[in-house]
Amino acid sequence: MNVADGVALAGVHQTPADVVRAISSTIPDGLLVLDDSRRLVFVNRRAEEILQSPISGSLGLSIEEAVPLWDSEGRLWWDVANPWRQLHTVKGHREKLLWTGSGVEVLATARYLRPEPRQPVERVVVALRDALARQRAERDHAALISTLAHELRSPLTSVKGFSSTLLRRWDRFTDEQKRLIIETIEADADRVTRLVSDLLDVSRIEAGRMQVRRREIFLDPLIARHLRRLTGLGIPESRIEVEVNRPIPDCWADPDRIDQILINLVDNALTHGAGQIRVRVTSGTVDMVDGADGDARPACIVSVADEGQGIPERLRAVIFTRFWHGPGQRNTGLGLYIVKALVEAHGGRVRATNGPVGGAVFTFSIPAGDPALALSEAAALSVG
Repeated sequence: MNVADGVALAGVHQTPADVVRAISSTIPDGLLVLDDSRRLVFVNRRAEEILQSPISGSLGLSIEEAVPLWDSEGRLWWDVANPWRQLHTVKGHREKLLWTGSGVEVLATARYLRPEPRQPVERVVVALRDALARQRAERDHAALISTLAHELRSPLTSVKGFSSTLLRRWDRFTDEQKRLIIETIEADADRVTRLVSDLLDVSRIEAGRMQVRRREIFLDPLIARHLRRLTGLGIPESRIEVEVNRPIPDCWADPDRIDQILINLVDNALTHGAGQIRVRVTSGTVDMVDGADGDARPACIVSVADEGQGIPERLRAVIFTRFWHGPGQRNTGLGLYIVKALVEAHGGRVRATNGPVGGAVFTFSIPAGDPALALSEAAALSVG
């Protein structure tokens, strides 16, 4: 058997068995091979590391004795899967979480090999992976739940406290004080609503069910509404500067979703940035570089900049991923992930950079014009 030389085959005589052993010792997955009599006939070193057991000394034993693996219901997996008694159309089984007798978690995938179609299984090849990635995912989800509980408890405690005080001491407050308390309750209720909406949006994004309902919108009123909301929350109006460079092309988009994008970006700048926040609206192209990056369609361009520490270049590719948050930050890590999904659902793009004098700059584009009209014009051109 001729096999190209390489580091994995150095010193190997290149008989089929030697080649298999040499290659299997270099792959990151554990391998088990079972024969038609349910006996373990091959195991690589990585499988022993994953199973945390010296099973190479069990070659020739039945798989139940050599490598007993159990499912979540406490059943011996080899009896449950039973490759040797499966229908002839079954070629293997998908990844399954199993446990060894000592409690080690492993992820197992199997392939059933037959000499010819419809004939009995001759070999079963089992690939094993450790469950560290799964455990890390569980820890991330546990951290998310803890963060969500913290994020929800704060505004709910405020709502409960202010509403109880208002009910018990209604006659002691002036109309102005009552108004302030009710506005605070409303702001905290809005915060809870946004957190719940973020979670629902993540589930829609993951399921591919994110929808946008487009209509003609005007960005000026949307931004003005944000300024009023932030002022009502105690943010000085002078801290946020808005610049609108007209003319701006007509934009067809979902106003609620654009509102959500702006809320997330401005709140992100207020939470993680510093100094003055500048919101700039102008015209441009979808790719935000005048068509040089492959999409020259006209678009509305919105940027939100702050005067904080900015974003390290190595992190700019990951800040829009789900559950990401900076070191030492306690937040859900969903805001920018949702921003990216909503912008792309509109056919636009979003990017993060640093300003010329520091600070983070988030910029997104929304294609201009009526998309339904653009489609009909394209269809007319194709017919012509």
